[in-house]
Amino acid sequence: MEQTTKSAAINYGVYLGAITSLITIIIYGVDIDLFTAPWLGIVLFIIVVAFGAVSALNSRKLLGGFISFEQAFSSYFITIAVGTLMSSIVGIVIFTYIDPEAAIYLNEQVLILTKETMERIGLPQEAIIAAIEEASKKDNFSLGAQTQAFVFRLVFYAVIGLIVGLIVKKTDSKDA
Repeated sequence: MEQTTKSAAINYGVYLGAITSLITIIIYGVDIDLFTAPWLGIVLFIIVVAFGAVSALNSRKLLGGFISFEQAFSSYFITIAVGTLMSSIVGIVIFTYIDPEAAIYLNEQVLILTKETMERIGLPQEAIIAAIEEASKKDNFSLGAQTQAFVFRLVFYAVIGLIVGLIVKKTDSKDA
């Protein structure tokens, strides 16, 4: 992978990280309950994958219109890794150091939503109680939990990146 495509992917990652971090900060400042809204995860997923795909497409353009699967995936993955790392650091700083009370509140909200969902699908009360007791032992916003979530997100987005790499790759028929 040429240095220009790597630096372009890093730049896209910085833009992605800035946007997702800004969204996190705005939601934190405006309405912390939005962190539990399912649509937020969908919007962030679309933004992240879009940035990764645009990065891979840009790398193809920088390489004269042809790109290998490895190069396309690398551009995508570098962008995703940089962007999600920046966003994760912002989340860690907010919920671990600046406002740990917000993390406690959000953990409680997650438990309430979990209980409501389990009741809605008709699980027995004993199963709900057991699941809530187990879930209440976990701090979703601890440094370890947020680091683990970052790694899982990276793996998940890498799988999506395999698909993006296959779609974006374009080889010169003379090389085949």
